[in-house]
Amino acid sequence: MQGWIDGIQNALEYIEEHLLEELDVRDVAAQAYVSAFHFQRVFSVLCGFTVGEYIRNRRLSLAAQELSATDGRVIDVALAYGYESPDSFTRAFTRFHGISPSAAKEKGAKLRSFAPLHIQISLEGARMLEYKIVEKPSFTVMGLSRTFSNETSYSEIPKFWQEKMERYPDFAAMYGVCMDSNGKDFTYLIAGNYIPWEDVPEGFTTETIPAGTWAVFPCRGALPEALQAVNTRMWKEWVPSCREYKLGGNYNIEMYGPPDGDYNEIWLPVKPV
Repeated sequence: MQGWIDGIQNALEYIEEHLLEELDVRDVAAQAYVSAFHFQRVFSVLCGFTVGEYIRNRRLSLAAQELSATDGRVIDVALAYGYESPDSFTRAFTRFHGISPSAAKEKGAKLRSFAPLHIQISLEGARMLEYKIVEKPSFTVMGLSRTFSNETSYSEIPKFWQEKMERYPDFAAMYGVCMDSNGKDFTYLIAGNYIPWEDVPEGFTTETIPAGTWAVFPCRGALPEALQAVNTRMWKEWVPSCREYKLGGNYNIEMYGPPDGDYNEIWLPVKPV
């Protein structure tokens, strides 16, 4: 996956060049030569916020500069930076800067600056990240499905699991399956193995995972910390340095071990280069 960091930097430069236009994450991801699904995941890990948050913060930072340095009207600046109404712009601006757009026009107004990102790799002490490459046949899972936004998934998916435990406590779920929906949102399944001779309960769905090659990363320790730590290292260390494989299908899987244990896995689909 050589050139991965260069690709992310290309995407950042594309965002900067098109900040005053309508940006589609699929077009942004194309600059990094990966799908929007994978791009949004690695961007969040590398940068600490979502693509949407980054674009909003850059626009609000530049909007403040324009308001403080020119005689531009708030409504004109709001429209220029992608807001459909002065009210929505004022709410977003006030949350970000702590003052209203009109107050930003006053001399001495304190504003927040959000500079463009530049991706760099820093070398640290060598640490082993355990993984294995395996071939898996096609298999089908059954479970509860819901569509999530990349912007809110970190907070909403745990609520989905809590809902599952309250409504279906006897359903033995062992997978968290993320699958691309449309490049902007993704489908998440709380799933178990599908047993063909058993009925699919009302409200449940099935999904077939294609046969293919997977990079499997063991996660040992308490959840969610252990899983999050391996996920971060997978995207920040393994993906950029891997020479033999490139990212595969637009999905990935969390495999959960027995509830009384501390072993889980992350499955990332890959293809030989």
